[in-house]
Amino acid sequence: MLFTFDASTEQCQKLANLLRSGKTEVRIQFRAQIIWSLAVLGQSIAKVARQQQTSKKTVRKWRDRFMSDGVEGLRDQPRPGAPPTYTIEERCEVIAIVCDAPKHYGFGERPQWTLDLLVETIKAEHDLKPMSRSSIHRTLIHNDLKPHKFQMWLHSKDPHFKEKVNSIVSLYLNPPADTRVLCIDEKTGIQALERKYETKRPKPGVTGRFEHEYMRHGTQSLFASFDIQTGEVFAQCRSGRKAEDIQAFMEDLAEHYQDDTNITVIWDNLNIHYDGPTQRWTTFNQGHANTFTFVYTPIHASWMNQIEIFFSILQRRCLKHASFHSVQDLAEKVMAFIHRWNETDGHPFEWTFKGYPMQNAEKEAA
Repeated sequence: MLFTFDASTEQCQKLANLLRSGKTEVRIQFRAQIIWSLAVLGQSIAKVARQQQTSKKTVRKWRDRFMSDGVEGLRDQPRPGAPPTYTIEERCEVIAIVCDAPKHYGFGERPQWTLDLLVETIKAEHDLKPMSRSSIHRTLIHNDLKPHKFQMWLHSKDPHFKEKVNSIVSLYLNPPADTRVLCIDEKTGIQALERKYETKRPKPGVTGRFEHEYMRHGTQSLFASFDIQTGEVFAQCRSGRKAEDIQAFMEDLAEHYQDDTNITVIWDNLNIHYDGPTQRWTTFNQGHANTFTFVYTPIHASWMNQIEIFFSILQRRCLKHASFHSVQDLAEKVMAFIHRWNETDGHPFEWTFKGYPMQNAEKEAA
């Protein structure tokens, strides 16, 4: 049986593309050549079989597949393959174990799963078929499950988290005209580390290097405030971070801003930032004509305090690769950096976070 069609048709063009392409698989080219010889060249089944060194049965097979499905019929059809060793339900049981804690399966000392531990656990479960290490691994890969990887997650349980964040954001984006807004916090445990050997400065094609051995000379705590409108930093270095240290710093801060009549302080929930039994901040505020208003960030929301941005700059530009021969040297260099910041580099930060959208009462009720 011969069959022909116009060489300009779409199927003929697809056949020609398959035959010309250097990326076409050999088996697909073989089948396309059979159809080309039959349809375009008008050759008989017997002649095509002789030329392609195959059987007439094979030629008829690909002729019929082409007549039924076109060029797509020349590709291999999906095959069922071997039956799966494990059912979907059995693999789901493995996933359920991985998503649970090892302590619930008798491994209280293990915080996370390993493949060997999973093999042992599944083997011990009488209602599960034992599974090899490679099968468990394939199950995890197929389901994008990585029981050995964890990321730190910080969650605030403050029931008024959004409201508190939004109130601070409003101070950042629309500060009252007659109010100075100061972000205050402490950077504690700054170590005065002295490198044992001199740091090697970078050269063209050579990365700078610093010695991993060092000598400890003690620590300092940095108390600092950041003016969100001017970028000015008022800071002091002290040997500790106790209530009397923060109180002394705040007294000096009040003197520094003595011409202001309204100062809003944004700081975190550290215990020394609250009144305590001595009513420290109520007394402090009364001693300064109630100039200060204290606003607290939500628990676990230190990112809301702009002084943390300055601390990050200080860490990267002043502390990261430095060498200090004493705590006095550390304090002097930190204060010199802050002085330069206030004189030359300082600027307000552009706060881009706009707060959380708040639902109205009707939507919440719905």
